[in-house]
Amino acid sequence: MKRLLFLIQIIFICLTLTSLAQVPRPDHVVVLILENHAYDQIIGSKAAPYINSLLKDKHCALFTNYYAIMHPSQPNYLAIFAGSNFGIDNDDLPKILPFTFANLGAELLSHHLTFIGFSENLPSAGFNGVVSGNYARKHNPWVNWQGAKKNNISAKLNLSFNSFPKNFTKLPTVSFVIPNVKNDMHDGKDPDRIEQSDLWIKKNLKSYIDWSKKHNSLFILTFDEDNDLGDNHIPTIFLGQMVKGGSYKEKVNHYSLLKTIEAMYHLPYINESKNSRLIEGCWVTNKNIMRK
Repeated sequence: MKRLLFLIQIIFICLTLTSLAQVPRPDHVVVLILENHAYDQIIGSKAAPYINSLLKDKHCALFTNYYAIMHPSQPNYLAIFAGSNFGIDNDDLPKILPFTFANLGAELLSHHLTFIGFSENLPSAGFNGVVSGNYARKHNPWVNWQGAKKNNISAKLNLSFNSFPKNFTKLPTVSFVIPNVKNDMHDGKDPDRIEQSDLWIKKNLKSYIDWSKKHNSLFILTFDEDNDLGDNHIPTIFLGQMVKGGSYKEKVNHYSLLKTIEAMYHLPYINESKNSRLIEGCWVTNKNIMRK
C-alpha cells in the first residue's frame, strides 16, 4: 500500500510539472478588467475598433468560451484575485475586514516577486473608502487585505493609475489596471460607453501592449461579468510575445485565469483555482520564451 501511494504521488508530481512546463514565465503581466459586457457585445462590435484590431495580431489569443463566475461585480474581482468570492454575493463593503485569505498578490510577494494594483482616480495610495468620484472600491479586490496580519497587501501597493510607469521595465511582476466607472464600460449607455473605454485603452495602454510583444511580457483583457442577460459569456484576450495568436474554444473562467498566472511563477494553486482548467494551449514553443 505504501509503495502504491508513493507511485501515485510520483505520477501526480510528474503530471503537475508537465502541465507547468507548458506555461511561459513573462517578465511582466498586466491584467485589465472592464465591466458588464457580454462576448457578443464587444467582439465584432464597431464601437470597439481598437479591441477588435488586437484580435488580428499574431501575438493575440481570443478565448471564445470564457465565462465569469457569478453576479454582480465584486465576487468576480475576488475570484480573479483570490480564487473565491468568500461568501460575498453583492457589491457592499465586506462586513469583516481585513481579509486574511490567500491571494495572488501575497503569493507573489512571498515568492520574492512583485505586485501592484493600479486604480484610476484612486485619491491616494491605500485609500480604503467605498467611493471617491469615479473610483469604486468594489472593483478593487486587493484593498480588502490592507492591514491584515496574514496575506497582507500593503497600502503602498494600492496605487492610482497615475503611478503606472512609462518605463515598462519598472512594472511589477503582475499588476492589475482598473479604469474608473466612466472608462471601464460601467456607467453610461451603449455604444457610447464602449467607444469611450475602447479609446481609453488605446490612449493609456497601447504603448505597453506594443512593448509586450518584444519584451517577454503579457497583456490580459477580461471583463468582470456580462450584462446580466446571458450566461456570463465574456470577452477575454491574451496578447504578448509568448502568445500564439488565434481563437481558442476551451471552456475556461476567472479561476482558470488565476491558476494560469500562478503556474507562470510556480505559485501554489489557491482556493478554486486548484480545481480549474489551466490555460495552456495558446503559448509559442520558443525555448527562449517558455519557462524552463
